[in-house]
Amino acid sequence: MNQEELADPLWGEELGTIRSKFVDRVSDPVIKGLLDDLWQQQVFNTEEKDSVMEGLKIRADRARCLIDMVIGKGERASQMMIDSMKKRDKHLCSTLGLISSLAGVGELLP
Repeated sequence: MNQEELADPLWGEELGTIRSKFVDRVSDPVIKGLLDDLWQQQVFNTEEKDSVMEGLKIRADRARCLIDMVIGKGERASQMMIDSMKKRDKHLCSTLGLISSLAGVGELLP
């Protein structure tokens, strides 16, 4: 483990603290994007990814399942999900307290 990893917060605990707000606020397109990212990074296999999207019909249930699966996979998976969330939905991350400001986000809007 390098110094940078030692200095990082406990990512799984961070996801745990934002879990209910994440479930309430995350959109289906972001859930799908996170699943794709985590599948590409080999956090999830195809069966796990598909089970979230195809096995659950309600968006909140998909969000709940996704975050719980990631937390269960440990700190590295949790960090990967947070990093992916920051790239996919900065506004959500700001709302959840994962980033401190939306500086520069306006530049992305038309």
